Amino acid sequence: MRPKLNEKRARFVLAKIDQILDWERSTEGERDTRFVDLGRYLCEVRAGQYWRLENLTSFDEFLARRFPESRRKAYYLMSIHEHLPRPARAELKQVGWSKAAELAKVARRDRERFDCANWLHKARTTPTQQFKEEVEKYLTGESEPSELIYFKVYKSQVPVIEQALETAAMMLGSDRSRGYCLEMICADFLAGASAAAGDAEVAYASLCRFFYLLPRPYQLRFLQQITKVA
Repeated sequence: MRPKLNEKRARFVLAKIDQILDWERSTEGERDTRFVDLGRYLCEVRAGQYWRLENLTSFDEFLARRFPESRRKAYYLMSIHEHLPRPARAELKQVGWSKAAELAKVARRDRERFDCANWLHKARTTPTQQFKEEVEKYLTGESEPSELIYFKVYKSQVPVIEQALETAAMMLGSDRSRGYCLEMICADFLAGASAAAGDAEVAYASLCRFFYLLPRPYQLRFLQQITKVA
């Protein structure tokens, strides 16, 4: 059922979101001081359906207006609010939103076993890239050397690329990095292209890599389906 719309509260929260986004655009330093509030307000907008006040049809449409370049950051901020315990959220301004997003991944996986004090200490004392690698190793059990790849895309291409990465993230789970999502997209493309060209070896390698990128429940479903076919 649609919740009863509290117009007074909705106007207040929507105004707060716009204020924070304006500060973020104008002052670089505000980015790591208001993101906790922004995530909390976004969760409230979704729960209370405050987007109806602007005659929008969905929360996704609301995010598309406030985050035209990428809605992924909005979902990261909401995940920080939803998965990190209140004592942790009070200290997040010291670590910044990108590290906080990594903390949320660990908290989401560990739930009540989440070692809040230990992970906050690591976030405060470890460089950002090293901390991301440590979180990835903890979540996946894998640690590989990383490399940054740069290439230019046109502004008209960005929405398609972002939508593809967001769709892949929904399939793989938010614990996976954008690099994993991009690899899954490429593996899917290679599997189809190689199969069409008759290159079974490349198709096989791509499908194997694609399988290992899937979350455990999807791996089991895939194996069950293959067993039925066999």
